[in-house]
Amino acid sequence: MTTDVFESAVPPSVAPPRSRRLSKRFGEAAAGYALVAAPAAVLFGLILSPAVLAVIDTFTIVTPAGRTFGLDRYAAFFADGYSRANFIYTLNQTILATSATLVVSFAIAVFLRFGSGRVARTVQALALFPLFVPAIVAAYALTRFLGPNGLFQILLEQVGIRGFVSPYLTPVGPFIGFVWEAIPLPVLILTAGFAQVSSHAVEAARDLGAGPLRILHEILIPQAKRSLLVAFSLCFLGIFGSFTIPYALGPAAPEMMGVFMQRTYGQLLKPDEAQVQAVICFMACAVVGFLYVRLVATSKG
Repeated sequence: MTTDVFESAVPPSVAPPRSRRLSKRFGEAAAGYALVAAPAAVLFGLILSPAVLAVIDTFTIVTPAGRTFGLDRYAAFFADGYSRANFIYTLNQTILATSATLVVSFAIAVFLRFGSGRVARTVQALALFPLFVPAIVAAYALTRFLGPNGLFQILLEQVGIRGFVSPYLTPVGPFIGFVWEAIPLPVLILTAGFAQVSSHAVEAARDLGAGPLRILHEILIPQAKRSLLVAFSLCFLGIFGSFTIPYALGPAAPEMMGVFMQRTYGQLLKPDEAQVQAVICFMACAVVGFLYVRLVATSKG
C-alpha cells in the first residue's frame, strides 16, 4: 500500500524513462573509459607488455635443436651461492629496515596524535624532511656524517669517546639510510589513520581508568591496523627495489638485488641473467603488492 501511495504521489512525467536512464549511465561509463584509455594504453604498451615478454624469455631456452621452455635459469640462480646470498640479504635488509621504520614512525604518529604546540610542529617537520631530500643527497650526507673521520666520529672524539667503527660500507650503513629515507611516508599514513580515532573514545577510556598502554593496545592499534598494513606494504616495496642507498652505503658483498641486477646487466653484460633476477624480485614483491591491492580494493568496496 505504501508503494502505491508513493507511486501515485510522483507524476509519471517526473520519472525519467528507462531508456533515458540507461543512456545516461552508458554515457557516464563511456566517458570514464575514455579518460583512462590513454594512461591504460601507455601502461600496457610501455610496462605490462615488455614485462610479460621478459618473463616469457626467462623460461625460454635456445638450443641447437630449437627453443624449449624450462626452469633451468631459475635453478641456476638458486644453485649459485652468491646469487642466493644476495637475495637472502635483500630480504633480511628489507624486513629489518621496514620493521624499524614502522616502529619509529608509529611512535612519531602517536606523539603527533596527542601532541600540540611548537614541539609537535617541529617533530612533524623533522619527520617529513627526508621526503624532500633526493636519495643521492641523503647517501652523500650520511657518508660524510657516519663515514671514517666523519662528523659523528669527530664529535665522539671531542668528548673522549674513541674506537668508533664506521657503519659505512657495512650492512648497517644502508639500514640507517633506508630507515631515515622511508620514515615520512608511514608517518603520513599513520597520522591520517590516527586522526580518524575518536577523541571521545580516548577520553572515555581515560575516565574509566585506562592507562596509555591500554589505550594504545585496545583503541589506537585496532583502528589503525589497516594503515599499518598499507604503510608496511609501501615501505617494503620501496626498500626492496632501492638502488642509490645500498649502492652508495652498502658493502661490496653481499649486494642488494637492485645493485646486483645493475652490475649483472651493465658490467657483466648478461641481460638474460638480469631478467631472471628481475622476475624473482617481482615475484617476491608481488606477495606484498597483492596485500596492498587487496587492502585498497576492500576499502573501496
